[in-house]
Amino acid sequence: MLADSLLFSDIDRKDIIQMITCLNPKEESFSRGEFIAQAGEPMKGLGLLLQGSVSVLKENVDGSRIIMNILKPGELFGEMAVFSEERVWPASISALTNSTVLFISPDKIVGRCANACSFHRQLTVNMLRILSDRAMKLNRKVEYMSIRGMREKLCTFFWELYRKQGGNIIHLPMKRNELADFLNVSRPSMSREMGRMRDEGLIDFHLSTVKILKPDKIAEYVQ
Repeated sequence: MLADSLLFSDIDRKDIIQMITCLNPKEESFSRGEFIAQAGEPMKGLGLLLQGSVSVLKENVDGSRIIMNILKPGELFGEMAVFSEERVWPASISALTNSTVLFISPDKIVGRCANACSFHRQLTVNMLRILSDRAMKLNRKVEYMSIRGMREKLCTFFWELYRKQGGNIIHLPMKRNELADFLNVSRPSMSREMGRMRDEGLIDFHLSTVKILKPDKIAEYVQ
């Protein structure tokens, strides 16, 4: 799992064992529904998901939640704030399933390696690449929130998956209620709009699978 993580990209598998000794991460397990971290709390370190699935949540003043991201094994969380001076969790992290996490001290990543590891520079480069990619994704999230219409939100989301997955049958990376939170809309309203789109012959869907029936029509709503 570590070898497949972007944090250890372009580093030989045999070298990762030595790097783990240098990084000295702390492993913790969490049950489904348990908070791994809560917004405003001091950070334990950079989180690397080894097993399970977690959601990154932001809470509004009225108590409602917006899902910022769904993470799978090998992905990081906390990287946008762990190198800041304040070092508090900017969002809450909740375990969607039983999960295992490695917490890595940020000083171990950007600090001078005591063992002068030749591959430590690559680790720093990987970290910068991850930070840049995450900033771009957060920017896209803001763009979704600025889209006003329900259909426009859904079509934009489906269209991006359609282009990324390369086929008329797309697989949603999250459950329906999680998708509603991600798009910052109500689940019933979203379900009704998807039903109307199916009645109009634009899409068909079953569980987490959506079939794009009229790509040209979907594209007309993309923002």
